[in-house]
Amino acid sequence: MNIVITGVTRGLGRALAEWYIAHGHTVIGCGRSAEILNLRFTYPAPHDFTALDVMEENRVALWAEKVSARYGAPDILINNAGLMNTPAPIWTVPAAEFNRVIDVNIKGVANVLRYFLPAMVARQTGIIINLSSGWGRSTSPGVAPYCASKYAIEGLTQALAEELPAGMAAVPLNPGIIDTDMLRLAWGAAAGSHPKAEAWAKIAAPFILGLTARNNGQSLSVPDC
Repeated sequence: MNIVITGVTRGLGRALAEWYIAHGHTVIGCGRSAEILNLRFTYPAPHDFTALDVMEENRVALWAEKVSARYGAPDILINNAGLMNTPAPIWTVPAAEFNRVIDVNIKGVANVLRYFLPAMVARQTGIIINLSSGWGRSTSPGVAPYCASKYAIEGLTQALAEELPAGMAAVPLNPGIIDTDMLRLAWGAAAGSHPKAEAWAKIAAPFILGLTARNNGQSLSVPDC
């Protein structure tokens, strides 16, 4: 399968990419950090990794065009790229930080969908996974911007599911609680008591492969590690 993953340089995106590559799938990924260069050297063609911020609509458009020309429409599209605010009461979160969370977590997803979906819809096959969160279905103090963004992903994805042709699926997926940089920002050292991304991917990656058109519009969660 050809699998497109955003935010592929670390955390959940990196773990998914490495599991899929190890199991014979082709991964096309993007990320903002310099680690994208290491991915290029470690996993050469047929895999493809591009330095890209999903907020940059014009660059997303060019990336999607390049990917579609080389690989065709993705079999699976995973919108993983995301940010969390530094935990604080909403009235103390700087506007620039709030905007960045919303821009990446919602507008970035919309940019990727805008330019990858036409080829997928034309083919009438493919699975779209938009990473949600437990904080897209519940709330906690200090993470209001992140909660707002992930609640939005739930609604966006379920509305998208109603727009897709038969044979496709859009799923808002709660990954669960995993020890990542993002969780450590929220929970500090307490995040260390939760599974690492690599252990999570051993369950999450095949779980995603098992999704079909029958799962269209379902709010799902990765089974516990």
